[in-house]
Amino acid sequence: MKEIRNITIFGTLTDSYLKEIKDYFSVEEFKKKAAIFSEGDPSDVLYGVIEGKVKITKISAEGKEIIIEVISPGDIFGAVAVMRGFPYPANAAAMEDSKLLRISRSNFLKVLDGYPSVMYCMMQNLGDRMKGSHESLKNIALEKVGSRIASLLLKLAEKSGVETPEGTVIDFKLTKQDIADMVGTTVETSIRTMSQFKKKGLIEEREGQVVIKDAEGLRSMGY
Repeated sequence: MKEIRNITIFGTLTDSYLKEIKDYFSVEEFKKKAAIFSEGDPSDVLYGVIEGKVKITKISAEGKEIIIEVISPGDIFGAVAVMRGFPYPANAAAMEDSKLLRISRSNFLKVLDGYPSVMYCMMQNLGDRMKGSHESLKNIALEKVGSRIASLLLKLAEKSGVETPEGTVIDFKLTKQDIADMVGTTVETSIRTMSQFKKKGLIEEREGQVVIKDAEGLRSMGY
């Protein structure tokens, strides 16, 4: 039951109700880069991240992978498709070794019927993430690449940051290709921009993780 409570939308469930529905859930582990589902697959399962990170992606007309969102522990994914009963609209894959909570569509709908507060929590969760997605799309359309990458790093730090004496560590490995895919640019531009940020003392990189040393400096990037 502890793993069920680790998922934010199920955090309000009472112990007695959890005992009734605990068999609805199962846990599955995925290795780094393993596919969880593909665009067009039937939306039979709602997933929540217990450990690790999951990326939600689309493939462009040119065959390029575009990262739409990174799902962190506590968050769900696949919810809109599961609720509406249409195929998954994007791909999901593990960015690192991950442990996921699973519940079938039919059982999830039973939970919503039996405990409507879960729906309220889910709508709040999805609303916050949709707002973030809209801001990302606006940045891609209107902002220069440097501003987009600075905004992305700040957003990831807010969501997955760990405070250390050296700065805020984005708590997962983030490649230059990942950054390029998330802001809609080339990997060469991503490499060049990150190098500029390091020279300005805004960030450091350690073992594949980004450390934000000057958040205010990133916010004020006037690219």
